Amino acid sequence: MNLYSDLLRPVLFRLDAESAHHLALAGLRLTPPALLRAAFSGGAETPPVQLFGLTFPNPVGLAAGMDKNAEALCAWEALGFGFVEAGTITALAQPGNDKPRCFRYPRQHALINRMGFNNDGADAVASRLEKQMASGRWPKTPVGINIGKSKVTALEDAAADYAASFRRLLPFGDYFVINVSSPNTPGLRQLQDRDALSRIVQTLRAIDPQKPLLVKMAPDLPDDAVREMAALASQEGLDGLIATNTTLDHSAISHEADQAGGLSGSPLRLRSTEVLRLLRAESQLPLIASGGVMSAEAAKEKFAAGASLVQIYTGFVYRGPDLIRQIVRSAIS
Repeated sequence: MNLYSDLLRPVLFRLDAESAHHLALAGLRLTPPALLRAAFSGGAETPPVQLFGLTFPNPVGLAAGMDKNAEALCAWEALGFGFVEAGTITALAQPGNDKPRCFRYPRQHALINRMGFNNDGADAVASRLEKQMASGRWPKTPVGINIGKSKVTALEDAAADYAASFRRLLPFGDYFVINVSSPNTPGLRQLQDRDALSRIVQTLRAIDPQKPLLVKMAPDLPDDAVREMAALASQEGLDGLIATNTTLDHSAISHEADQAGGLSGSPLRLRSTEVLRLLRAESQLPLIASGGVMSAEAAKEKFAAGASLVQIYTGFVYRGPDLIRQIVRSAIS
Protein backbone atom coordinates (compact mmCIF):
# COMPACT_ATOMS: atom_id res chain seq x y z
CA MET A 1 0.00 0.00 0.00
CA ASN A 2 1.22 3.48 -0.93
CA LEU A 3 0.41 5.87 1.92
CA TYR A 4 -0.05 8.87 -0.35
CA SER A 5 -1.80 7.48 -3.42
CA ASP A 6 -3.96 4.94 -1.57
CA LEU A 7 -4.89 6.91 1.55
CA LEU A 8 -4.01 10.61 1.52
CA ARG A 9 -4.68 11.62 -2.07
CA PRO A 10 -8.27 10.26 -2.15
CA VAL A 11 -9.04 12.35 0.93
CA LEU A 12 -7.37 15.48 -0.43
CA PHE A 13 -9.00 15.13 -3.84
CA ARG A 14 -12.44 15.19 -2.23
CA LEU A 15 -11.69 18.83 -1.40
CA ASP A 16 -11.30 21.67 -3.84
CA ALA A 17 -7.70 22.14 -4.92
CA GLU A 18 -6.87 25.17 -2.76
CA SER A 19 -8.49 23.74 0.39
CA ALA A 20 -6.54 20.52 -0.11
CA HIS A 21 -3.36 22.54 -0.52
CA HIS A 22 -3.88 24.36 2.78
CA LEU A 23 -4.79 21.14 4.60
CA ALA A 24 -1.69 19.35 3.30
CA LEU A 25 0.54 22.28 4.21
CA ALA A 26 -0.91 22.44 7.73
CA GLY A 27 -0.35 18.71 8.16
CA LEU A 28 3.27 19.00 7.04
CA ARG A 29 3.87 21.99 9.29
CA LEU A 30 2.49 20.20 12.36
CA THR A 31 3.98 16.74 11.82
CA PRO A 32 7.44 16.16 13.36
CA PRO A 33 10.06 15.84 10.60
CA ALA A 34 11.27 12.54 12.07
CA LEU A 35 7.82 11.05 11.55
CA LEU A 36 7.63 12.32 7.98
CA ARG A 37 11.05 10.91 7.29
CA ALA A 38 10.08 7.51 8.65
CA ALA A 39 6.82 7.44 6.67
CA PHE A 40 7.90 8.82 3.32
CA SER A 41 11.61 9.24 2.67
CA GLY A 42 14.45 6.75 2.34
CA GLY A 43 15.56 4.51 -0.47
CA ALA A 44 18.12 5.24 -3.16
CA GLU A 45 20.74 7.92 -2.71
CA THR A 46 22.46 9.83 -5.48
CA PRO A 47 25.78 11.67 -5.54
CA PRO A 48 25.24 15.31 -4.52
CA VAL A 49 25.03 17.99 -7.18
CA GLN A 50 27.37 20.97 -6.90
CA LEU A 51 25.86 24.08 -8.44
CA PHE A 52 26.60 27.81 -8.07
CA GLY A 53 28.57 27.16 -4.88
CA LEU A 54 25.85 25.07 -3.21
CA THR A 55 25.59 21.35 -2.49
CA PHE A 56 22.28 19.69 -3.39
CA PRO A 57 22.04 16.22 -1.78
CA ASN A 58 19.86 15.09 -4.66
CA PRO A 59 18.62 16.79 -7.84
CA VAL A 60 14.89 16.91 -6.99
CA GLY A 61 13.50 20.14 -5.58
CA LEU A 62 10.15 21.55 -4.59
CA ALA A 63 9.05 24.23 -7.04
CA ALA A 64 7.87 27.64 -5.92
CA GLY A 65 4.14 27.96 -5.30
CA MET A 66 3.71 25.02 -2.94
CA ASP A 67 5.13 26.70 0.17
CA LYS A 68 4.50 30.35 -0.64
CA ASN A 69 5.18 31.66 2.87
CA ALA A 70 8.03 29.32 3.84
CA GLU A 71 5.93 27.64 6.51
CA ALA A 72 7.20 24.05 6.28
CA LEU A 73 10.83 24.14 5.18
CA CYS A 74 11.99 21.25 7.37
CA ALA A 75 9.06 19.10 6.28
CA TRP A 76 10.13 19.16 2.64
CA GLU A 77 13.63 18.03 3.55
CA ALA A 78 12.13 15.22 5.63
CA LEU A 79 10.07 14.06 2.65
CA GLY A 80 13.27 13.61 0.66
CA PHE A 81 13.60 16.77 -1.41
CA GLY A 82 17.14 17.83 -2.23
CA PHE A 83 16.18 21.50 -2.05
CA VAL A 84 13.12 23.70 -1.64
CA GLU A 85 12.12 26.96 -3.27
CA ALA A 86 9.81 29.08 -1.14
CA GLY A 87 7.53 31.75 -2.57
CA THR A 88 6.58 33.51 -4.66
CA ILE A 89 7.01 36.30 -2.08
CA THR A 90 6.28 39.96 -2.82
CA ALA A 91 7.41 43.10 -1.03
CA LEU A 92 3.83 43.84 0.02
CA ALA A 93 1.41 41.33 1.48
CA GLN A 94 -1.42 40.57 -0.92
CA PRO A 95 -4.47 38.29 -0.95
CA GLY A 96 -4.13 37.20 -4.57
CA ASN A 97 -6.96 36.81 -7.04
CA ASP A 98 -10.56 35.95 -6.27
CA LYS A 99 -11.49 32.36 -5.43
CA PRO A 100 -11.89 29.78 -6.85
CA ARG A 101 -8.45 30.07 -8.42
CA CYS A 102 -6.97 26.57 -8.62
CA PHE A 103 -8.41 23.65 -10.61
CA ARG A 104 -7.47 20.00 -11.10
CA TYR A 105 -7.65 18.09 -14.37
CA PRO A 106 -6.94 14.47 -13.37
CA ARG A 107 -7.42 13.01 -16.85
CA GLN A 108 -4.72 15.33 -18.22
CA HIS A 109 -2.60 15.15 -15.02
CA ALA A 110 -2.70 18.91 -14.93
CA LEU A 111 -3.59 21.94 -12.85
CA ILE A 112 -4.68 25.45 -13.77
CA ASN A 113 -4.09 28.21 -11.26
CA ARG A 114 -4.63 31.94 -11.16
CA MET A 115 -3.51 32.45 -7.57
CA GLY A 116 -1.96 35.86 -8.17
CA PHE A 117 1.02 35.73 -5.78
CA ASN A 118 -1.09 35.43 -2.61
CA ASN A 119 1.41 35.67 0.25
CA ASP A 120 2.13 37.30 3.61
CA GLY A 121 4.69 39.75 2.23
CA ALA A 122 8.46 39.91 2.66
CA ASP A 123 8.44 41.42 6.16
CA ALA A 124 6.14 38.78 7.64
CA VAL A 125 7.96 35.90 5.96
CA ALA A 126 11.33 37.24 7.05
CA SER A 127 10.13 37.54 10.66
CA ARG A 128 8.94 33.93 10.55
CA LEU A 129 12.26 32.75 9.14
CA GLU A 130 14.26 34.75 11.70
CA LYS A 131 12.49 32.90 14.50
CA GLN A 132 12.90 29.54 12.82
CA MET A 133 16.59 30.05 12.15
CA ALA A 134 17.18 31.23 15.72
CA SER A 135 15.48 28.08 17.04
CA GLY A 136 17.86 25.84 15.10
CA ARG A 137 15.02 24.31 13.08
CA TRP A 138 16.53 24.90 9.68
CA PRO A 139 16.90 22.45 6.79
CA LYS A 140 20.33 21.19 5.78
CA THR A 141 19.28 21.28 2.14
CA PRO A 142 19.52 24.51 0.11
CA VAL A 143 16.65 26.96 0.45
CA GLY A 144 15.77 29.07 -2.57
CA ILE A 145 13.53 32.12 -2.35
CA ASN A 146 11.38 33.11 -5.31
CA ILE A 147 10.43 36.81 -5.41
CA GLY A 148 7.84 38.58 -7.55
CA LYS A 149 6.45 42.06 -8.14
CA SER A 150 3.70 43.34 -5.86
CA LYS A 151 0.51 43.74 -7.87
CA VAL A 152 0.01 47.40 -6.92
CA THR A 153 3.55 48.36 -7.94
CA ALA A 154 3.84 49.98 -11.36
CA LEU A 155 6.02 48.20 -13.90
CA GLU A 156 8.44 51.14 -14.02
CA ASP A 157 9.02 50.72 -10.27
CA ALA A 158 9.49 46.94 -10.44
CA ALA A 159 13.24 46.96 -9.76
CA ALA A 160 12.79 48.78 -6.44
CA ASP A 161 9.95 46.42 -5.49
CA TYR A 162 12.09 43.31 -6.13
CA ALA A 163 14.95 44.99 -4.27
CA ALA A 164 12.82 45.49 -1.17
CA SER A 165 11.98 41.78 -1.01
CA PHE A 166 15.54 40.74 -1.82
CA ARG A 167 17.07 42.95 0.85
CA ARG A 168 14.63 41.79 3.55
CA LEU A 169 14.93 38.08 2.75
CA LEU A 170 18.63 38.02 1.91
CA PRO A 171 19.83 36.27 5.11
CA PHE A 172 17.54 33.29 4.53
CA GLY A 173 17.92 32.32 0.87
CA ASP A 174 20.80 30.22 -0.43
CA TYR A 175 19.76 31.36 -3.88
CA PHE A 176 17.13 33.77 -5.21
CA VAL A 177 14.82 33.53 -8.21
CA ILE A 178 13.41 36.54 -10.03
CA ASN A 179 9.90 35.57 -11.10
CA VAL A 180 8.93 37.60 -14.15
CA SER A 181 6.92 34.84 -15.80
CA SER A 182 3.74 34.19 -13.83
CA PRO A 183 0.73 34.80 -16.10
CA ASN A 184 -1.48 35.78 -13.16
CA THR A 185 -0.12 39.25 -12.28
CA PRO A 186 -1.12 41.84 -14.91
CA GLY A 187 1.81 42.95 -17.04
CA LEU A 188 4.40 40.84 -15.19
CA ARG A 189 5.65 39.01 -18.27
CA GLN A 190 6.60 42.35 -19.81
CA LEU A 191 9.48 42.32 -17.31
CA GLN A 192 11.09 39.55 -19.36
CA ASP A 193 12.02 42.24 -21.90
CA ARG A 194 15.76 42.87 -21.99
CA ASP A 195 15.87 46.42 -20.59
CA ALA A 196 13.37 45.78 -17.79
CA LEU A 197 14.97 42.53 -16.67
CA SER A 198 18.49 43.95 -16.86
CA ARG A 199 17.43 46.79 -14.59
CA ILE A 200 16.07 44.33 -12.00
CA VAL A 201 19.15 42.10 -12.11
CA GLN A 202 21.56 45.03 -11.83
CA THR A 203 19.60 46.47 -8.90
CA LEU A 204 19.78 43.19 -6.98
CA ARG A 205 23.45 42.68 -7.85
CA ALA A 206 24.22 46.10 -6.38
CA ILE A 207 22.73 44.92 -3.07
CA ASP A 208 24.65 41.62 -3.00
CA PRO A 209 26.92 40.70 -5.92
CA GLN A 210 27.62 37.19 -4.56
CA LYS A 211 24.22 35.67 -3.84
CA PRO A 212 23.26 33.15 -6.57
CA LEU A 213 20.59 34.78 -8.73
CA LEU A 214 18.36 33.04 -11.27
CA VAL A 215 15.41 34.00 -13.46
CA LYS A 216 12.29 31.86 -13.94
CA MET A 217 11.05 32.21 -17.49
CA ALA A 218 7.79 31.53 -19.30
CA PRO A 219 7.33 28.62 -21.72
CA ASP A 220 5.28 30.83 -24.03
CA LEU A 221 8.18 32.96 -25.24
CA PRO A 222 8.94 32.58 -28.96
CA ASP A 223 12.13 30.65 -29.68
CA ASP A 224 14.04 33.82 -30.59
CA ALA A 225 13.06 35.36 -27.25
CA VAL A 226 14.27 32.22 -25.45
CA ARG A 227 17.63 32.60 -27.18
CA GLU A 228 17.69 36.28 -26.22
CA MET A 229 17.00 35.30 -22.61
CA ALA A 230 20.03 33.00 -22.68
CA ALA A 231 22.17 35.83 -24.05
CA LEU A 232 20.88 38.27 -21.43
CA ALA A 233 21.55 35.76 -18.63
CA SER A 234 25.16 35.44 -19.72
CA GLN A 235 25.55 39.18 -20.25
CA GLU A 236 24.18 40.03 -16.80
CA GLY A 237 26.11 37.29 -15.03
CA LEU A 238 23.08 35.34 -13.83
CA ASP A 239 23.86 32.07 -12.06
CA GLY A 240 21.19 30.11 -13.90
CA LEU A 241 17.72 29.93 -15.41
CA ILE A 242 14.58 28.02 -14.44
CA ALA A 243 12.59 26.64 -17.35
CA THR A 244 9.71 26.99 -17.05
CA ASN A 245 6.72 28.59 -15.37
CA THR A 246 3.12 27.69 -16.26
CA THR A 247 1.72 28.10 -19.77
CA LEU A 248 -1.18 29.97 -21.30
CA ASP A 249 -1.52 27.25 -23.94
CA HIS A 250 -4.68 25.44 -22.83
CA SER A 251 -5.10 23.33 -25.96
CA ALA A 252 -5.04 20.16 -23.84
CA ILE A 253 -8.16 21.28 -21.94
CA SER A 254 -11.65 21.20 -23.42
CA HIS A 255 -13.34 24.55 -23.92
CA GLU A 256 -16.13 23.59 -21.53
CA ALA A 257 -13.73 22.74 -18.68
CA ASP A 258 -11.17 25.48 -19.27
CA GLN A 259 -10.36 28.17 -16.72
CA ALA A 260 -8.26 31.32 -16.90
CA GLY A 261 -4.76 30.96 -15.47
CA GLY A 262 -1.49 29.14 -15.93
CA LEU A 263 -1.52 25.46 -16.89
CA SER A 264 0.97 23.05 -15.31
CA GLY A 265 1.54 19.31 -15.40
CA SER A 266 1.81 16.79 -18.24
CA PRO A 267 0.63 19.11 -21.06
CA LEU A 268 3.54 21.46 -20.31
CA ARG A 269 6.21 18.76 -20.54
CA LEU A 270 7.15 18.97 -24.22
CA ARG A 271 7.37 22.76 -24.51
CA SER A 272 9.30 23.04 -21.26
CA THR A 273 11.82 20.53 -22.58
CA GLU A 274 12.05 22.39 -25.89
CA VAL A 275 12.91 25.57 -23.98
CA LEU A 276 15.61 23.71 -22.06
CA ARG A 277 17.18 22.47 -25.29
CA LEU A 278 17.12 25.95 -26.81
CA LEU A 279 18.77 27.41 -23.71
CA ARG A 280 21.43 24.68 -23.59
CA ALA A 281 22.28 25.24 -27.24
CA GLU A 282 22.91 28.92 -26.50
CA SER A 283 24.49 28.85 -23.05
CA GLN A 284 26.35 26.70 -20.55
CA LEU A 285 24.68 28.36 -17.57
CA PRO A 286 23.11 25.98 -15.01
CA LEU A 287 19.49 25.14 -15.83
CA ILE A 288 16.74 23.98 -13.49
CA ALA A 289 13.82 22.17 -15.12
CA SER A 290 10.34 22.92 -13.84
CA GLY A 291 7.37 21.97 -15.96
CA GLY A 292 5.75 18.63 -16.65
CA VAL A 293 8.00 16.57 -14.37
CA MET A 294 5.33 14.00 -13.59
CA SER A 295 7.47 10.85 -13.71
CA ALA A 296 11.03 9.56 -13.55
CA GLU A 297 10.96 9.29 -17.34
CA ALA A 298 10.04 12.97 -17.66
CA ALA A 299 12.86 13.91 -15.28
CA LYS A 300 15.38 11.89 -17.33
CA GLU A 301 14.18 13.79 -20.40
CA LYS A 302 14.92 17.08 -18.62
CA PHE A 303 18.39 15.97 -17.57
CA ALA A 304 19.12 14.83 -21.14
CA ALA A 305 17.99 18.25 -22.41
CA GLY A 306 20.55 19.99 -20.19
CA ALA A 307 19.02 20.43 -16.74
CA SER A 308 21.21 19.98 -13.68
CA LEU A 309 18.25 19.92 -11.28
CA VAL A 310 14.50 19.37 -11.57
CA GLN A 311 11.61 20.79 -9.58
CA ILE A 312 8.17 19.31 -9.03
CA TYR A 313 4.84 20.77 -7.98
CA THR A 314 1.97 19.30 -9.99
CA GLY A 315 3.79 15.96 -10.04
CA PHE A 316 3.90 16.07 -6.25
CA VAL A 317 0.16 16.79 -6.10
CA TYR A 318 -0.64 13.74 -8.21
CA ARG A 319 2.15 11.35 -7.22
CA GLY A 320 3.23 12.41 -3.73
CA PRO A 321 6.65 11.83 -2.13
CA ASP A 322 7.19 8.55 -3.97
CA LEU A 323 7.91 10.57 -7.11
CA ILE A 324 11.02 12.01 -5.44
CA ARG A 325 12.44 8.54 -4.82
CA GLN A 326 11.61 7.38 -8.32
CA ILE A 327 13.44 10.31 -9.88
CA VAL A 328 16.45 9.81 -7.60
CA ARG A 329 16.63 6.10 -8.47
CA SER A 330 16.32 6.96 -12.14
CA ALA A 331 19.11 9.52 -11.90
CA ILE A 332 21.61 6.89 -10.73
CA SER A 333 20.50 4.04 -12.99
